Amino acid sequence: MRPDILNPLFADITALQGVGPKIAAMISRVAGSRVVDLILTPPAGLIDRSARPKIAEAPFGQLATLTVAVDRHDAPPTGTRRPYRVICSDETGFLTLVFFHARADYLKRVLPEGETRIISGKVEEFKGGRQMTHPDHIADPEKPEELPLFEPVYPLTAGLSAAVMRKAMLGALARAPELPEWQDTAWLDQKGWADWQSALRQVHGPTSDADLSPMRVARQRLAYDELLANQLALALIRKARKKSAGRAINGDGKKLAAIKVALPFDLTDAQRKALKEVFDDMRAPERMVRLLQGDVGSGKTVVALMAMIAAVETGAQAVMMAPTEILVQQHLEWLTPLCNAVGVSIEILTGRDTGASRREKLARIANGDADIVLGTHALFQETVTFKDLALVVVDEQHRFGVHQRLALSEKGPRPDILVMTATPIPRTLALTAYGDMEVSAITEKPPGRKPVDTRTIPLNRLDDVVAAVKRAADKGDQVYWVCPLVEESELIELTAAEDRFEALKPAFGDSVGLVHGRMSGAEKDAVMERFHEGALSVLIATTVIEVGVNAPNATVMVIEHAERFGLAQLHQLRGRVGRGEKPASCLLLYKHPLGETAKARLQILRETEDGFRIAEEDMRLRGAGDLLGAAQSGFPRFRLADVAVHGDLLAAARDDAKLIIERDAGLETDRGKALRILLYLFSRDDAVKLLRAG
Repeated sequence: MRPDILNPLFADITALQGVGPKIAAMISRVAGSRVVDLILTPPAGLIDRSARPKIAEAPFGQLATLTVAVDRHDAPPTGTRRPYRVICSDETGFLTLVFFHARADYLKRVLPEGETRIISGKVEEFKGGRQMTHPDHIADPEKPEELPLFEPVYPLTAGLSAAVMRKAMLGALARAPELPEWQDTAWLDQKGWADWQSALRQVHGPTSDADLSPMRVARQRLAYDELLANQLALALIRKARKKSAGRAINGDGKKLAAIKVALPFDLTDAQRKALKEVFDDMRAPERMVRLLQGDVGSGKTVVALMAMIAAVETGAQAVMMAPTEILVQQHLEWLTPLCNAVGVSIEILTGRDTGASRREKLARIANGDADIVLGTHALFQETVTFKDLALVVVDEQHRFGVHQRLALSEKGPRPDILVMTATPIPRTLALTAYGDMEVSAITEKPPGRKPVDTRTIPLNRLDDVVAAVKRAADKGDQVYWVCPLVEESELIELTAAEDRFEALKPAFGDSVGLVHGRMSGAEKDAVMERFHEGALSVLIATTVIEVGVNAPNATVMVIEHAERFGLAQLHQLRGRVGRGEKPASCLLLYKHPLGETAKARLQILRETEDGFRIAEEDMRLRGAGDLLGAAQSGFPRFRLADVAVHGDLLAAARDDAKLIIERDAGLETDRGKALRILLYLFSRDDAVKLLRAG
């Protein structure tokens, strides 16, 4: 049960004065639907009304707060569309206040003739004079509290005014209770941090732009609270999993020895190290949950295959899930001859399997005739049952949420889980998203893999690029040409790729193909298959090819509007070429002029092919939020913390969480009880439930 002290914060925002269903819907879009969502949304900007010039000194187009005498009201004749004007002055000159659709009785009440008033708003020039249209504030000098000198600015959406959002925020902050201290006292003293409630009020009461910085003392305190909640929840999940028995997977090693002989290459040292870590986990009685990171082409699939063979050796089954049918098909092509060589049966299940064929496959999986099963999301369905599932492998982990990973792991009696990603994840992000897992990294490429010659070319040299692509195609090489997702709109994405397809067709005829996100799976696969077989010289694509498609004969990767892509994504795409014997190149086409950040990002790609360095640089340049994007469903979205700047706080939170679990595993001490409140405050209820489950 959530502690009663937090109930005011977990009320719906409609409980706040002046927030009805219509306003609540707008606020929900930018902050969330509960009071706690509001108080955990820091201001994004600041309106400073502290500039107090005289009328004649007030600069045009800027915000000014003026003390004026109200001289006279100039009401428009009834029936005309003229605005209502109020003439004001000070010792340096005159200022006209302008109101459209005004209520005369209201204006006479707030701006009485002959009285002094403080007004704040933007001063404009009109016909040689000074005017202010609809002042933001009108206050009585006797009641200065009516005019806030500093106003925090919060995220807004169409129809939601800054004033309404601020009023809702003030109502939310008034509900923030005094909470027991969950931080270590010595740590608070060392950092000079205030208590939670004071820090909250400081973050929401900035008096300068510097106060908006994530490195401000009060903001750091709240960021650390959020990071500690994250790390403590992960530590509790990890502890609960270690307590829950898995199964010791330890076969006789015969099939593993045979598969090593069947492999057409030797394993790299990095692969051998990763395999040792995986096998050690599998042989242990606790359940394995391990993340395997490695660049495109670093050989993760071999590690996964050997882990699956190790499970099959014990008479059990293994499953490997990938995000696209194309990728599943490619895994099947690569794994089938190897599995056949060692007497292991392999089955594939995708959304396209229907009727009798599907029923047959389901029966083979259920009765254990299928040793290894490859598939897409179709594997989640209730109709899919296994005889004895011992290992779950998830490829391209970032395409799946945590819940999907768990759903698949419930298909067997606590199977081991190996998740793989070809998107190298900066260390700090790995801690926040995969802190409940052990991590292995394959940091070297297989021998013989040549570096890809990477060049940046302005789009106005497009004709030269087309000519170079034509030369490559004439030599029998294949080319990827990637078009950007211009906006979060498939329609625009489609247009960009289709336009390029139409433009290149005269030069390449039937040897140019097109794939994009709005084609059906079957249509996409048919085009990809033609490219894979060599029937197409050029494949125009959106980023659907980022995952999958192995074409050893592809030597050129053209990426149009490269400045619009994330660094990690560009690196992933580049990894699609240079997989064969021939030298490969990647042409990054950009629109002139390039901003400084875009220039720095493209320069990093030219300098290195180390995916881990690229990921760290990407986060440094773009910040963690942008790096992940909305699609990265497996990552937590922080409101107050930014791991790109709070990396040292994250490391401290991880150490603190570890210490807490060692000293007070059940969170029973006074600090432990306060930490339970912290977990609830940041909606880490699942971790608290683990405590109750013992």
